[in-house]
Amino acid sequence: MSKRNVYFAMVLSSFLGAVIAIGGYSLVIEPQRVPQVTPVNGSSPVSLTNNYVFDTTDYVVPEGLNFVFAAKQATPGVVHIKTEYSGAARDYASRNPMDEFFKEYFGDRYERGERSPRQGAGSGVIISEDGYIATNNHVVEGASDIEVMLNDNRTYKATLIGTDPDTDLALIKIDEEQLPYVSFGDSENIQIGEWVLAIGNPFEFRSTVTAGIVSAKARNINILARGGSNTRIEAFIQTDAAVNPGNSGGALVNLKGQLVGINTAIASPTGAFAGYSFAVPATLVKKVIYDLKDFGAVQRPLLGIQIRDVTAELADAENLNVLKGVFVARVNEGTSAADAGLKEKDVIIAIDGKKVSNVAQLQEQVALNRPGDQIDVTYIRDGKTETVKATLKNQFMTTEVVTASSASEKGAYEVSGAKVEPVSDTMKQKLKLDNGVQVRDLDNGKFKEAGIEEGFIITKIDRRPIRTVDDLTASLDAARGEGVLIEGIYPSGEKAYYGLGW
Repeated sequence: MSKRNVYFAMVLSSFLGAVIAIGGYSLVIEPQRVPQVTPVNGSSPVSLTNNYVFDTTDYVVPEGLNFVFAAKQATPGVVHIKTEYSGAARDYASRNPMDEFFKEYFGDRYERGERSPRQGAGSGVIISEDGYIATNNHVVEGASDIEVMLNDNRTYKATLIGTDPDTDLALIKIDEEQLPYVSFGDSENIQIGEWVLAIGNPFEFRSTVTAGIVSAKARNINILARGGSNTRIEAFIQTDAAVNPGNSGGALVNLKGQLVGINTAIASPTGAFAGYSFAVPATLVKKVIYDLKDFGAVQRPLLGIQIRDVTAELADAENLNVLKGVFVARVNEGTSAADAGLKEKDVIIAIDGKKVSNVAQLQEQVALNRPGDQIDVTYIRDGKTETVKATLKNQFMTTEVVTASSASEKGAYEVSGAKVEPVSDTMKQKLKLDNGVQVRDLDNGKFKEAGIEEGFIITKIDRRPIRTVDDLTASLDAARGEGVLIEGIYPSGEKAYYGLGW
């Protein structure tokens, strides 16, 4: 064989060896690549996950980790709520020069010309087989039309029974019988670390179930403070179950499938779930919802005190010998607390024998009662622990039942020579208002001295919206001894501002 042929044979052998080596690596060593599927809408590719097949014949879910029963039990009782809004439900536009003052002082938080969306969506929980549904107030507030879709796709028009902005709860009803419903559980005894499921319709993904644990209880996140009411109650159950827009009004259930909360809010810098969600506890939900069902209005019991959490700094400043509890900063005259003998600088540590470590816990325990009920208030004064009985009163300083119409029947509220009542729907529509109370039968008193005239509609006090007579009474009671700024509008459309010494 010539040298040329030998050289050619060597080159050919090297080439064939390389091909064989590369081919063998591709077939034997290199892992199979996962295919990518591109949605038809042209969005970014979505990678398929690997399928790992294993034998589950002998696998048993550990007790306390099986969510299947709770999901099957509760999901049929959770509904999808769609709302529609006619016109501009919220329009706070104003040409008053004081707008510029507020804008400069409060910055971008003082917004004007805000308008409600034309459509909205949320969730709800069927609480009885005859069609009563609990949800959030912010899901149905201001809606002209409410539609409910059941888990089995049946659709109904719903009637609004009542709302309570102070707890962000509402009650609606559909005309149907023998419906699946979610039974109430015991949220008071639910434990931190206990598993819970959140069921709702996030981003319109219907009947979505997520799981998490109870992260904290009696959590105050100041979300209802934006409404301006001084009688708001925030004692949320905090969980890490994923909750997103559309989950509002949905169910938080325990592993028995029982309702322990109504999902209401999330803590998020983006508007989407970022780790924590918050639910109104079921004990409070049950009380508020059945008040709305039976009376059309919440029977709100008040102690009549201004309170704050005890902290190390406060304990040191006030020479307290306790680091947890609720500090009484002020006792209003003629209230339940005053009648019971509570005083400023008392530290409340229990209601009806149940420990209260912060304001949220105290508000929740008091709110579970009705005006006329007696509660035991345990407090520390000068280092000594005492317990007194307090007979709770309503916002009118009586123990009578308050109905939806009783405010109008009584002239709503007597305040310094004036009667104040809810604004009629006709007047709201004419002036494009969604909140306010109107001054009637004006006589000598602080309102008249301030220059307020009969017919004036109070829309805000110290920039906080006044939606109900309860809001007005609470705001004025909280401001006793101080001055307040009252904003409003006359039936003619003229806007006005008044300073009132209270």
